[in-house]
Amino acid sequence: MKTAMLPPGPATPRLLQAAYALTVPRRGMPRMRDRYGDAFTVNLPTFGRALVISDPGEIKQLFLSGSDATDKIDRNLGRVLGPGSLFSLVGEEHRRQRKLLTPPFHGRRLAAYERIVEDETERELATWPRGQVFATLPSMTRITLNIILRAVFGAEGAEFAQLRDLLPRLISLGSWLAVLPLARSERGPWGRFAALRREYDAIVARLISKAEGGDDVLTLMLQSRYDDGSAMSTGDIADQLLTLLAAGHETTATTLAWAVERLRRHPDVLAALAHEVDAGGSALRDATILEVQRTRPVIDLVGRQVKTDGFQLGRWTVPKGYIVLVSISLIHEDESVFPNARAFDPSRFLGARPDLYQWIPFGGGTRRCLGAAFATMEMNVVLRTVLRDLTLVPTSEPGERWRSRGVANAPAHGGRAIVHDRKSPNGKEH
Repeated sequence: MKTAMLPPGPATPRLLQAAYALTVPRRGMPRMRDRYGDAFTVNLPTFGRALVISDPGEIKQLFLSGSDATDKIDRNLGRVLGPGSLFSLVGEEHRRQRKLLTPPFHGRRLAAYERIVEDETERELATWPRGQVFATLPSMTRITLNIILRAVFGAEGAEFAQLRDLLPRLISLGSWLAVLPLARSERGPWGRFAALRREYDAIVARLISKAEGGDDVLTLMLQSRYDDGSAMSTGDIADQLLTLLAAGHETTATTLAWAVERLRRHPDVLAALAHEVDAGGSALRDATILEVQRTRPVIDLVGRQVKTDGFQLGRWTVPKGYIVLVSISLIHEDESVFPNARAFDPSRFLGARPDLYQWIPFGGGTRRCLGAAFATMEMNVVLRTVLRDLTLVPTSEPGERWRSRGVANAPAHGGRAIVHDRKSPNGKEH
């Protein structure tokens, strides 16, 4: 047995560490880095003792490690998304399911979803108040929820209305249960979640029975086959659909609200983006989305659990069962990786794609977010449509603080905006 070699960390009780992490997001990690360096140990109720890293080389090594050395954390979103979710699966079974689910979210199929994204954005923008302050996050949430529902299930119907009402409640409660150290119970929050999940399963079962073919994700999942010719079970389909609906909805909406928050405080970038939309370009918009995700990552931690004794990770020897957490915010604010890191500067990504072991809002390695390409396309089309149709009024107000929503960190005031209808270059209103 190898002797563990780990960095120091705070000695405060784990409940206090957890309370601080949940109530003061984004402050604890920088303070611990300032005190202990780019790696330190923490003790949290949900994870227990864990090693937090932010060194680029050690992050890359962790993401490239095989599933025999490190794999998913036992306590993760799989607790609420179900045993068939990608968050729950490990090793070969995770690889098989991921291979099956990849085609709908890549390549030519992405282009087919762009019309859905634009339609839903235009529909929602028509409801935005003109000349008044309002929070964009609820609106962005409706946009992304409708988009993912249409992409996953195709046409609309009675079940869609039920899912539109059910999913926000299910996902909101599940986001908190995923991070809070609450034991499962037939009563209380877990009981309420179980009731919502039964309602969701019943709706999905009806949709499966009605499926008649098409290009939606549900149909593709029903038609897909593993290498041995077998099909996905109904339970696995329900779990994976919930994973796609949850992961492909809240985090994207939150990033879009942060984009509004950032752009209103950087009028030069905002003006350049509007000019680019009129010219039919996209390079600055692409770079802006990357920079929003770098400076305002909605998920702050991604992790692995060590499966072998004495896992050597850079300078550290990590015991079996230990959790290694990657601090996304710390690597994104590392001056050696991103010079002038605290500045919001989309130009850093113009003509340069990010290193996916340093820019990691979607995680990394074999467990990187399956829907990253879909989410990027979605954010691009939503932002393009907003910039094309509306004038976003700049502000000199201080930036919005971070507010924890369980899994995701959102702007405290919901990404407030003031908008007016925008005239196109020919003088006509959009």
